[in-house]
Amino acid sequence: MTPFRNRAAAGRELASRLAADARNREAMVLALPRGGVPVGYEIARALEIPMDVVLVRKLGVPGREELAMGAVATGGAFFIDQWMVDRLSISRAQVEEVIDRERAELSRREREYRDDRAPPDIRSMTVICVDDGLATGASMRAAVAAVREGRPARVVIAVPVAAPEIADALRNVADDVVVARLTKNLRAVSAWYEDFSQTTDKEVRELLARSR
Repeated sequence: MTPFRNRAAAGRELASRLAADARNREAMVLALPRGGVPVGYEIARALEIPMDVVLVRKLGVPGREELAMGAVATGGAFFIDQWMVDRLSISRAQVEEVIDRERAELSRREREYRDDRAPPDIRSMTVICVDDGLATGASMRAAVAAVREGRPARVVIAVPVAAPEIADALRNVADDVVVARLTKNLRAVSAWYEDFSQTTDKEVRELLARSR
């Protein structure tokens, strides 16, 4: 399997696999900033459906922030990897401190990306949750929990790359999981992109404006 040229190319490939989810029903893409937004934009454009964001922040292990012990989404939804917390002897106070810090960042991003716009009404819709890859699945779990609060008819997870066991685990929380590249021993999502340069807040705002 070859890597994607960039996130936009990954989104275009995914769109061809998602046509049935947008046909003859109300559908919308909700992308996870920042990296999921360029992927989601191409899907929304190809399927001619709207796009917005579902804001999620990884909960990093104290002192080892690159390692996820869960994730938190706007609206209060969160996911904690209790096995990870117990294994590393992370206290409840430490977990709550990280959650509070990341919720503050979520509030900043809400203002940054939405201004005064209200979150979209997704009742009875098919919602396609998009990211640029699944490493642990923690962020996507929190995203789906937040999306479910809006009472959509269906929730579909769509990502360019994921490990089979992570994709299978997420089938328990979503109605469908669509992955362009299933790969064992996924160590880094970035390895599946020729260009994995960081998506900026400015790019997120521009793509959201274009999608409207």
